Amino acid sequence: MWRGGSIRTTVGIMALDTEFIRDSRYINTRITADGREGYPVEPGRYRLVAARACPWANRTLIVRRLLGLEGVLSLGLCGPTHDERSWTFDLDPGGLDPVLGIHWLRDAYNKRVPDYPRGVTVPAIVDIPTGAVVTNDFARITLDFSSEWRAHHREGAPDLYPEPLRAEIDEINQFVYESVNNGVYRCGFAKSQEAYDAAYDTLFSALDRLSERLATRRYLVGDAITEADVRLFVTLVRFDAVYHGHFKCNRQKLAENPVLWAYARDLFQTPGFGDTIDFQQIKSTTTRCISTSIPPGSRRKAPRSRTGSTPIRAPNSAGGRSGTEPRLGRRPPMKRCSTSSRRPGARS
Repeated sequence: MWRGGSIRTTVGIMALDTEFIRDSRYINTRITADGREGYPVEPGRYRLVAARACPWANRTLIVRRLLGLEGVLSLGLCGPTHDERSWTFDLDPGGLDPVLGIHWLRDAYNKRVPDYPRGVTVPAIVDIPTGAVVTNDFARITLDFSSEWRAHHREGAPDLYPEPLRAEIDEINQFVYESVNNGVYRCGFAKSQEAYDAAYDTLFSALDRLSERLATRRYLVGDAITEADVRLFVTLVRFDAVYHGHFKCNRQKLAENPVLWAYARDLFQTPGFGDTIDFQQIKSTTTRCISTSIPPGSRRKAPRSRTGSTPIRAPNSAGGRSGTEPRLGRRPPMKRCSTSSRRPGARS
């Protein structure tokens, strides 16, 4: 089995007041082709609200681009900074979303659930006629883009969630979510040395496993980009910029892992991935809106190899490369990508 008992995340082994536990309660109504939950897929009816800074929202931006849904699902972008009340549309003239006419995303949540009691999150899909949030279930949204919105995919769009591979994709997605996507937050928000150490070990053991897997294949599952690659990419692309320093995920930088560095660079250059990234917004949100809770004075683990015997160092400058520009590592030959999702005249 993929997970491997030695590195599977174990929730609840530490006191809940020291370990970060993510609130996973979402508005989980689905937008489906047959409208069985009251919200049928209809071009122009819904607005995806996202933020380039947020990794969970970044998934929806990538999948929307890859599948060519720009013409049927409009996009509203929140600014990178916010407070405990809500994400806001600071990037738009007058601070108002031009379609929804609101400044605070919370207004759309309150339209669906009066005095919405939980955190206002992105991504969210809003029903334009009513102004109410339909769903903020980020894990389900992108899967439904692949399956329920299929009639509106661009010609030649990749199948990001192919039925024969769904069981394997689901298993790896769960592993990546627990150990990597959420793993960096478990490091950054740990409230004790023990919680930090456990999260740190889980994160880097998982990255080692992923590196081993990707050393002999271009993508996580099968021979083409899938949902699994999208979910891993959004954490890897932020790793050196914010997680390594701000969240103290500091055994090594991504650029010091030749395989994962090559994998992330390959995806970044694929249309739909790198063009959804804004590092200035990512850094702004993380440093100005996210306060980590690692206790001051906590011991940081020394950077070490998987065996624990030799410190990890950046590749040397052999072949004219500098220590900050590591070799691409042992990766399968790269073929020309065919996942471009830009249609003539398409706009967000």
